[in-house]
Amino acid sequence: MKKITNPENLEILRNSLIKQENPSMTCISVCLGTGCQASGSKDIIESLKQEIEKQKLSEKIKIKSTGCHGFCERGPIVVIRPRGIFYQKVKPEDIAEIINRTILKGEIIDSLLYVEPSTGKKVIYEHEVPFYKKQNRIIFGSNGSIDPTNIEDYIRIEGYSALSRTILKMSPEEIIEEVKRSGLRGRGGGGFPTGVKWESCRNAHGEPKYILCNADEGDPGAFMDRSLLEGNPHSILEGMIIGAYAIGSNEGYIYVRMEYPLAVERLKIAIAQAEEYGLLGKNILGLGFDFTIKINRGAGAFVCGEETALILSIEGKRGDPRQRPPYPAQKGLFGKPTNINNVETWANVPLIINRGAEWYSKIGTAESKGTKIFSLVGKINNTGLIEVPMGMTLREIIYDIGGGIPGGKKFKAVQTGGPSGGCIPEEFIDLPVDYDELTKVGSMMGSGGMIVMDENTCMVDIAKYFLTFLADESCGKCVPCREGVFRMLEIVTDITEGKGKEEDIPLLEELSKTIVDTSLCALGGTAPNPVISTIKYFRSEYEAHIKEKRCPAGVCKALICYEILADKCTGCGACLKVCPQEAISGEKKKVHTITQEKCIKCGICMDTCRFEAIEVK
Repeated sequence: MKKITNPENLEILRNSLIKQENPSMTCISVCLGTGCQASGSKDIIESLKQEIEKQKLSEKIKIKSTGCHGFCERGPIVVIRPRGIFYQKVKPEDIAEIINRTILKGEIIDSLLYVEPSTGKKVIYEHEVPFYKKQNRIIFGSNGSIDPTNIEDYIRIEGYSALSRTILKMSPEEIIEEVKRSGLRGRGGGGFPTGVKWESCRNAHGEPKYILCNADEGDPGAFMDRSLLEGNPHSILEGMIIGAYAIGSNEGYIYVRMEYPLAVERLKIAIAQAEEYGLLGKNILGLGFDFTIKINRGAGAFVCGEETALILSIEGKRGDPRQRPPYPAQKGLFGKPTNINNVETWANVPLIINRGAEWYSKIGTAESKGTKIFSLVGKINNTGLIEVPMGMTLREIIYDIGGGIPGGKKFKAVQTGGPSGGCIPEEFIDLPVDYDELTKVGSMMGSGGMIVMDENTCMVDIAKYFLTFLADESCGKCVPCREGVFRMLEIVTDITEGKGKEEDIPLLEELSKTIVDTSLCALGGTAPNPVISTIKYFRSEYEAHIKEKRCPAGVCKALICYEILADKCTGCGACLKVCPQEAISGEKKKVHTITQEKCIKCGICMDTCRFEAIEVK
């Protein structure tokens, strides 16, 4: 392929690629995201290649290796197009049957279909799967239909047409105004208006100007940015190039955490292809604009997700946050004006240019426009990545898309906004999810993590978990965060171990206020949120731990014990055999007992018992 030297050639290529598509040819899309690869999707690809070659079907069937489809709970996922047949939990040994029955004979394989838990109904087509029905996958939807290592797949679906339109037909000021009118807010957590940030950087004095993509996604349970980078890297590159043209930048960086090797690999391929096609580098599309992108790999420090720490890390220094102002738009990378947006924000930009600010602004709520990608994890039936319009309620997300709580258990809370977010209780289940509504109830949007908890979750233990993470990830530069978060962790740990005192709750509240008010950066400023929100909505659990030395959820090991119920124990000996501490004794067919001094409260005995004869007290 020769370098595309003008916008007309880009359009000619796109039309040619569309014409080359054979509508009668079957395309088998296989998810090759990190999650599905871990479940064996590479082996599925190999089995498909072997079976197609064996049956000499290469002219009738093509294989499409794609990024994450979102429904991670059901991986590996295979979608047969154009019919849209959705097969889940596919194994290599299923491939011959898929080829012979579904592809050649048009039959459906019932054992590979998704089954609705509530009704038992088997779902054949992807668009009918309840997990996808209420989503609006304007950004994430292409992941399941394009090969992220093939730039022509992206070009065929209007890829780089927004870039062509901006450089050819729009001034930088017009681009910024379009982004402002769309209402796009930063998807990295702060929710700052993207167009305003761009304008500020463009108007700042100093050259050169830099464009940065924050892909340092460090929240536990969050993998939205990773999946976009793996599944549709060109959408991020195109957004960055448009932003660079608008701001007046010729150099950009993508800061990716070290734990994302597949994302880095696919980014490298995408950058090389974009340069080869004349869409990145010198004289883009022959229109006289230069822009290069480099990848910078972070070492995994959570604090480097904070923009000033990220900038120092790219400069080769220790990633410590610094005082703001000055903001990066005025003084950022190497002391020059710098614009930073996260992965999802950049991916929105080509859509806004192609479809218009008015189209985009009609999605979502009055103050929170567009869609948001969330990682839906925890005690939920349908774990995975979802993309929904801003303003969808928690109830719709958890029950209609997430399929409710496993085992029919009761929903207790959902934690949003990553480790620095808050826990939202059941009473707010009908809360619309957007920036402002989440803030009102003591949580935040964050980058999009959403962890669901059921009735067996101890909220004090949850607060301890997040404080442990934040205390470990604090850079230590400022005293309120370094000492304050650690002290809060000590207090909460004592409470979970039965050493809590009644004055601990007001002390935690006082410490929280001090840390929020005086910390240097957002890590410290939001670190107390898990404690503040759990005390506010689940104070009775803290009081039970402190006053009654009891964990209502039966989680905190120091406050529980396992007992064998005499009226249910059959003396089968199953629990005795699996106990790692030999804490269970008893004769065969007689009631067994647990020696509490030996018991480490691992719960293996309870998991093993078929007669529900063991309970937590």
